[in-house]
Amino acid sequence: MAKDRQTNIIRNSSKMVHNNKLFGGENYRRRQFLQLAGVTGLVPTVSGTSGGKKDKYLPPIPGQQYPNTLNHFGVPTKALPDANMDTTVFADKGAWHAYALPTEDDPNHYGGFTGPLYIAQEYPWFLSDSFTQLTILDKKTEKEIPLSKSSDVELASYPGLLRQKVTLNAIELVLELRFVTNRTALIIANIRNVGENKQQIGAQWTGELFEDQMSAPNLVSGKDEVHVTFDRVREMWSYMTSGEEQFSVRHKRPVETSIRDNSYVTQLQPTLNIQPGESKRLVWTESFTFTEEEASKECNRTSQILKSPASHIDSVSQRWEKYLSRVLSGKSSLYDEVGIKALETLITNWRSPAGAIQTDGMTPSISYKWFAGGFWAWDSWKQAVGTTRFDPWLAKQVIQSMFDYQIAPDSDSRSQDAGMIPDLIAYNTPENGGGNWNERNSKPPLAAWAVWEIYETIQDVEFLHEMYPQLVEYHQWWYRTRDHDNNGIAEYGATVHPQNEADDDIRTAAAWESGMDNAPRFDDSAVLENYYEGSVVGYSLNQESVDLNSYLYAEKLYLAKIARLIGNSAEAGQFEADAENVAEYIQQHMFDPDTGFFYDIDIETKKPINKSRDVGRAIEGVIPLWAGAATQSQATAVKEILTDSDEFATPLPFPTVARSAPGFNPESYWRGNVWLDQAKFAIEGLDRYGFEQTAVDMTKTLVQNGEDILGDGPIAENYNPLTGERLNAPNFSWSAASLLTLYQDYLS
Repeated sequence: MAKDRQTNIIRNSSKMVHNNKLFGGENYRRRQFLQLAGVTGLVPTVSGTSGGKKDKYLPPIPGQQYPNTLNHFGVPTKALPDANMDTTVFADKGAWHAYALPTEDDPNHYGGFTGPLYIAQEYPWFLSDSFTQLTILDKKTEKEIPLSKSSDVELASYPGLLRQKVTLNAIELVLELRFVTNRTALIIANIRNVGENKQQIGAQWTGELFEDQMSAPNLVSGKDEVHVTFDRVREMWSYMTSGEEQFSVRHKRPVETSIRDNSYVTQLQPTLNIQPGESKRLVWTESFTFTEEEASKECNRTSQILKSPASHIDSVSQRWEKYLSRVLSGKSSLYDEVGIKALETLITNWRSPAGAIQTDGMTPSISYKWFAGGFWAWDSWKQAVGTTRFDPWLAKQVIQSMFDYQIAPDSDSRSQDAGMIPDLIAYNTPENGGGNWNERNSKPPLAAWAVWEIYETIQDVEFLHEMYPQLVEYHQWWYRTRDHDNNGIAEYGATVHPQNEADDDIRTAAAWESGMDNAPRFDDSAVLENYYEGSVVGYSLNQESVDLNSYLYAEKLYLAKIARLIGNSAEAGQFEADAENVAEYIQQHMFDPDTGFFYDIDIETKKPINKSRDVGRAIEGVIPLWAGAATQSQATAVKEILTDSDEFATPLPFPTVARSAPGFNPESYWRGNVWLDQAKFAIEGLDRYGFEQTAVDMTKTLVQNGEDILGDGPIAENYNPLTGERLNAPNFSWSAASLLTLYQDYLS
């Protein structure tokens, strides 16, 4: 497969259930080995060389046998991308700007990386089609060496870098772009004389700003630099800048820049005299910063980077070699590109602290307008589980980024929500004009699971000590504000919030809290007020949800394990006892033996809602298997449904609503789309109850039948279960995290 992948370089030349009975199956043991092997470096490193004499500026390429695992080709034609971008951009290190490669149909852009894309606090925009377009000049004739005329071109992305190689008129130009800080990309242009005569070479860079960027960007020149400054714009739903943002290009060699309107030309001052077989390099950095303080700091950092670029290149290469060694099994697999593509997707969606975001975390997708500038809670839990497979430090940060905004007991305005994790945090708080930040609801409780997965990877007990009290507070919040009849079984709901005044608003927030925004099970839900010590502290829907209480059951067991490890046996015992009660309740009330499946139940009758509402089977019914809360006979019944082609075994398996259900719609978000996180939960649930081969087979079907999952297209937010077509946001983080773990656990 790696050999086949090489042809894609563009060339224009010639288990745990509560009683522990089912814990520790074959795939579970394989997961543990992969986690431990990845962190300790037992899996072989994948790297390659460019051939010829070793060059510290052009070191071996990590994963050279896997070029273009993601299609990073495209040239933007306007500043404002479509809501779902066509071009899959590349970023790293938590940077807030990104790039792509020109295609073979865009030869006029050879010599430059396309973009950059930058995030105007919460929304993605393109600054230019190619802001630093390099032109090579023959100083003997004072004519351009027209790279666009070359018939020997290689354009490729690799894990951790973009690369192009253009050969023309006895000159070989190799351009490589890597991110070396969370604000800066480093570009190396290696110019090699492949002819028999001495070459005298000049160089210039050109760029032009796209129009229609809210009139915010302005060009400014400096000594060996060119900058774009940004005016203050506060358009809540499209473009936000503070007036301090800056995009800066800094050169290692002396240059002079002239500016005319929205375009510039930077001229290299000395002529490069290059002997046959010799190389000369042009080195520059491109930084995007948000504040004057950041700009000053990054100026100092880039000065050091330009003094010793090779050491920074080496650091990037080592980090990506480590990533690859932890992702790949060490044995060649048909599915290796799936793991690498998932890794690259997660890294591109990594964002570092900026604005109100205090800790590194992960956006759902840089490629979708509404998902580029904030972090979501249950997205973060799932992203952390995938990320810990290759970078446990980053996985910890992803968790912490949400707990930075856990509601404190001494909150002036919402002490009733002490312990709650908001649904969404973003660059801007509401007080600073942000419209995306959301505290109207939380998201499903998967944080303890994510923390435990990180612990199992690195055995960091101090991390457990740090997170345990925060996890307990979050767990308790559910029962204080979302248990309407105080029976120890929770409901999805909403907070007491100015935007949760009407019942329709509360229903919307409650559906968001489930993560399944438009699921049919909420179509006819009613709203209930929840009281604590005489005051309304929240709202619930009039149904006890099977997925929520399965998650809470699993969370109790994770909290019990954490409590024992940190020396709190009494609390561990209580969590285990409470978990036993929740499991019995789920088994007795939420399973319908007539249809062989689990459902939400009416809060008054305690009967499955399929008996009283026009709903059928839906994917939330598999969560008791994932959590280990089902009996073996119940799990067997669910397995029969999951493998029925009239139910969940569609051409792309695990639609969110069964094919037989009255509300099934293969192109409607949570009414029939396949979501890879839910597919992962279903597969792991089957595995937990002994159906290991079914789990493997359905994973293969999922990967083989999802559009471009085995190709170079983006990993999508969701998919059509009947056709496998990609739907909604491209380059979606939790889908990537889910695929990465499925690849390692069932395909590698």
